[in-house]
Order: sequence, then structure tokens, then C-alpha cells
Amino acid sequence: MALAVPDHTAALGGRPAVPVPVVSYALIALNTLVFLLGPAAGLNPLYGTGQARVCSEQRYEQRWGAVPAEVLAGRPLTAEQLAEAPDPAPGCPAAPTPGKHPALSVLTGLFLHAGWLHLLGNLLFLQVFGPTVERRLGRARYALFYLAAGSLTTYGFALAEAHSPNSTRVLIGASGAIAAVLGAYLRLHPRARVTTLVPLLLFLPLRFPAWLVLGLWFALQWWSVHSAGPGVAYLVHVIGFSAGFLYACTVVRHPPRRPGRRPIRWRHPTKEPEL
Repeated sequence: MALAVPDHTAALGGRPAVPVPVVSYALIALNTLVFLLGPAAGLNPLYGTGQARVCSEQRYEQRWGAVPAEVLAGRPLTAEQLAEAPDPAPGCPAAPTPGKHPALSVLTGLFLHAGWLHLLGNLLFLQVFGPTVERRLGRARYALFYLAAGSLTTYGFALAEAHSPNSTRVLIGASGAIAAVLGAYLRLHPRARVTTLVPLLLFLPLRFPAWLVLGLWFALQWWSVHSAGPGVAYLVHVIGFSAGFLYACTVVRHPPRRPGRRPIRWRHPTKEPEL
């Protein structure tokens, strides 16, 4: 399955979705701006070209990305630890990052992306599902939810990889926070109709309930944790999705009432309820 687009107007009783999802749009803009100004986009001449840009990108991610070993220890990696760490960019010696605050990198790493596909894939899901979750939670709570979920996934991944070679690799991207948004959406609107492009059927757009589309997405991430090699931190997706779903379960106890409908009022035992 490819892009999944929920029918927001149907989920909200056929009326236009309001208010404007300011936080979702701000997150999309901030992620895009950080990427364009960084070395991964290849547009900023300050980072050079060719091999120089590759090395600049490695140092940039090491400085602002979250490294599990640093997050758990509360201090940057030493030169000895960096020398033993897997080198993702051959020919670029890893340099220590004195003054780095690992706790802060848990947040800054959420706004870094390794390339255009990484960025666009994340922002596509954020644009599709984020506004509906924001309208349901409210702007302030949604912003805190996004940042807290992203931080939780980073710490969860760090604990899981504490004694593996991946503990010294840099973790970047908004995938954990966005996976939490998907999990919350599944809890809030499980029966919303979702238009999905199915590659096996020549990208024919079909409509499925959200619980089926997002449930299959979660199952794919869970399977990838045990089968995929290094490169994509699928465990972050699993942790984020689960956290978002559970959070929505605790704060939302009843489904939203459809706009334009008044609650049923009983006036007399012998009369029919008025709508």
C-alpha cells in the first residue's frame, strides 16, 4: 500500500474541518527549513560539495542527532568510542562533539532527515493524519504530544540498542513522533474511510477503514524489526505507534459526537426521543 488519505469531512459529519491545524503546518515548515539549511539537501554552499559535503553531513548529524550511547550516558562519545564506532561515511573521520547535550539532541534529532525521500515520506504522513489528531487534542496538547512521543521513542530505542553496535549510530528523523500520530489517529477514528493507493493493483485508489490500513502498516513495521537490516530504525515506529495509541486511549474516553446533532432528551416515558 502507498499513500493513505483519510476523508476528514466524512469523519467530521460532512462539514469543513476547523480550526486550521497551525501546529501541524508549523512542524512541516520547521522540518523543511531545517533540512534545506542543512548539508543533506545539498543546497547550502557552506557545506561544500562532493566528499566535503558528505563529511560535513556526518559531523552535522553527530552534533545534532541522538546517539543511543550518548543519551543513556548523558555525555558525548569520546574520541576512543568514535574510533570504534561503525563509520557510515568512509573517508570521513568522526570527530568528537564537545559541548553537545545528549538530552537536547533527543529533540533536535526529530527535525533532521537523511535525504529528500526521508523528509518527504515523513511529512506526507504528517500532513495527511496530523491535522485531524491536532483538532481532536487541541493545539497545545498536540504539540506536547508530538515532542513527548518523539523523545519517548528515542529513549526506548536507546534502551533496546544499549548493548549492540547500533548504540553508537546516529538516530535522526521525525518517524517516531509521526508514528505516534498514526497510532492516535487509529484510536480516535478507527472507522474513518481511508483512500489508499495499492501498488499490486496498478495504484488503483480503494477505500478501506482506518483500522485496516493503519493496522497493516503497524504489522509491517513489527515484521521489519525482526527481518530488516541496519539503516531504518523500525523499532522507533513500533514504539511511537504504540505510545500514540495508548495515549489516545487514556485521554479520549468517548467517540466525538457528530456536529449538528443534539443529544437525545427524554421528555416523557410515552414519547419518542427528540433529536
